[in-house]
Amino acid sequence: MKKNIFTATFVILFAVLLTSCSALHQGYMANSASLSSANFSYVKNNIKGEATATYILGIGGLAKETLVNDAKQKMLTDNPLKNNQALANLTVNYKTSGYFIFYTTCTCTVTADVVEFK
Repeated sequence: MKKNIFTATFVILFAVLLTSCSALHQGYMANSASLSSANFSYVKNNIKGEATATYILGIGGLAKETLVNDAKQKMLTDNPLKNNQALANLTVNYKTSGYFIFYTTCTCTVTADVVEFK
Protein backbone atom coordinates (compact mmCIF):
# COMPACT_ATOMS: atom_id res chain seq x y z
CA MET A 1 0.00 0.00 0.00
CA LYS A 2 2.78 2.41 0.93
CA LYS A 3 4.57 1.64 -2.34
CA ASN A 4 1.40 2.45 -4.35
CA ILE A 5 1.03 5.82 -2.62
CA PHE A 6 4.68 6.64 -3.29
CA THR A 7 4.36 5.64 -6.96
CA ALA A 8 1.16 7.66 -7.42
CA THR A 9 2.71 10.71 -5.75
CA PHE A 10 5.81 10.41 -7.94
CA VAL A 11 3.75 10.10 -11.13
CA ILE A 12 1.61 13.12 -10.23
CA LEU A 13 4.63 15.29 -9.38
CA PHE A 14 6.42 14.20 -12.54
CA ALA A 15 3.36 15.04 -14.64
CA VAL A 16 3.04 18.48 -13.01
CA LEU A 17 6.68 19.26 -13.70
CA LEU A 18 6.38 18.22 -17.34
CA THR A 19 3.20 20.21 -17.96
CA SER A 20 4.13 23.34 -16.08
CA CYS A 21 5.58 25.17 -19.08
CA SER A 22 3.23 27.90 -20.22
CA ALA A 23 2.99 31.00 -22.37
CA LEU A 24 0.72 34.03 -22.09
CA HIS A 25 0.19 36.46 -24.96
CA GLN A 26 -1.32 39.90 -24.57
CA GLY A 27 -1.16 43.21 -26.39
CA TYR A 28 -2.83 46.43 -27.34
CA MET A 29 -2.89 49.01 -30.11
CA ALA A 30 -2.06 52.56 -29.12
CA ASN A 31 -3.38 55.70 -30.75
CA SER A 32 -0.59 57.35 -32.70
CA ALA A 33 -0.35 59.79 -35.60
CA SER A 34 -3.63 61.27 -36.79
CA LEU A 35 -4.42 59.76 -40.18
CA SER A 36 -7.81 61.36 -40.70
CA SER A 37 -7.06 63.03 -44.04
CA ALA A 38 -5.26 61.81 -47.16
CA ASN A 39 -2.12 63.90 -46.66
CA PHE A 40 0.30 61.04 -45.98
CA SER A 41 1.90 58.01 -47.57
CA TYR A 42 3.29 54.83 -46.03
CA VAL A 43 7.09 54.67 -46.11
CA LYS A 44 7.66 51.40 -44.20
CA ASN A 45 5.29 48.77 -42.86
CA ASN A 46 5.66 46.56 -39.79
CA ILE A 47 8.92 47.81 -38.35
CA LYS A 48 9.59 46.28 -34.95
CA GLY A 49 11.73 46.32 -31.85
CA GLU A 50 12.00 43.75 -29.07
CA ALA A 51 13.12 43.72 -25.46
CA THR A 52 13.26 40.75 -23.08
CA ALA A 53 13.43 40.41 -19.30
CA THR A 54 14.30 37.20 -17.47
CA TYR A 55 13.11 36.25 -14.00
CA ILE A 56 14.56 33.46 -11.88
CA LEU A 57 12.38 32.58 -8.89
CA GLY A 58 10.49 35.81 -9.55
CA ILE A 59 13.58 37.98 -9.13
CA GLY A 60 15.14 40.04 -11.91
CA GLY A 61 14.04 41.67 -15.10
CA LEU A 62 12.66 45.10 -15.68
CA ALA A 63 9.35 46.87 -15.24
CA LYS A 64 6.93 46.64 -18.17
CA GLU A 65 7.24 50.37 -18.88
CA THR A 66 10.98 49.92 -19.31
CA LEU A 67 10.50 46.94 -21.61
CA VAL A 68 8.20 48.99 -23.84
CA ASN A 69 10.66 51.89 -23.89
CA ASP A 70 13.61 49.62 -24.69
CA ALA A 71 11.70 47.91 -27.51
CA LYS A 72 10.63 51.27 -28.96
CA GLN A 73 14.17 52.64 -28.78
CA LYS A 74 15.52 49.56 -30.62
CA MET A 75 12.83 50.00 -33.27
CA LEU A 76 13.74 53.67 -33.77
CA THR A 77 17.48 52.93 -33.77
CA ASP A 78 17.02 50.41 -36.59
CA ASN A 79 14.56 52.68 -38.44
CA PRO A 80 15.31 56.36 -37.68
CA LEU A 81 12.54 58.82 -38.54
CA LYS A 82 13.22 61.66 -40.98
CA ASN A 83 11.52 65.04 -41.23
CA ASN A 84 7.73 64.86 -41.72
CA GLN A 85 7.66 61.18 -40.70
CA ALA A 86 5.72 59.68 -37.80
CA LEU A 87 4.81 56.31 -36.35
CA ALA A 88 1.30 55.04 -37.04
CA ASN A 89 -0.62 51.90 -36.06
CA LEU A 90 1.59 51.35 -33.03
CA THR A 91 1.06 47.99 -31.31
CA VAL A 92 2.60 46.60 -28.13
CA ASN A 93 2.58 42.84 -27.54
CA TYR A 94 3.79 40.82 -24.57
CA LYS A 95 4.69 37.16 -24.45
CA THR A 96 5.33 35.72 -21.02
CA SER A 97 6.58 32.17 -20.88
CA GLY A 98 8.15 30.10 -18.20
CA TYR A 99 8.76 26.87 -16.46
CA PHE A 100 6.60 26.71 -13.35
CA ILE A 101 7.84 29.55 -11.06
CA PHE A 102 11.53 28.83 -11.45
CA TYR A 103 12.30 30.53 -14.77
CA THR A 104 10.17 33.10 -16.59
CA THR A 105 10.82 35.37 -19.57
CA CYS A 106 8.77 38.37 -20.64
CA THR A 107 9.28 39.61 -24.21
CA CYS A 108 7.84 42.91 -25.37
CA THR A 109 7.48 43.54 -29.11
CA VAL A 110 6.59 47.00 -30.44
CA THR A 111 5.53 47.24 -34.09
CA ALA A 112 4.49 50.26 -36.14
CA ASP A 113 4.18 51.69 -39.63
CA VAL A 114 6.14 54.76 -40.72
CA VAL A 115 4.10 57.40 -42.53
CA GLU A 116 5.33 60.56 -44.23
CA PHE A 117 3.15 63.66 -44.33
CA LYS A 118 3.05 65.82 -47.45
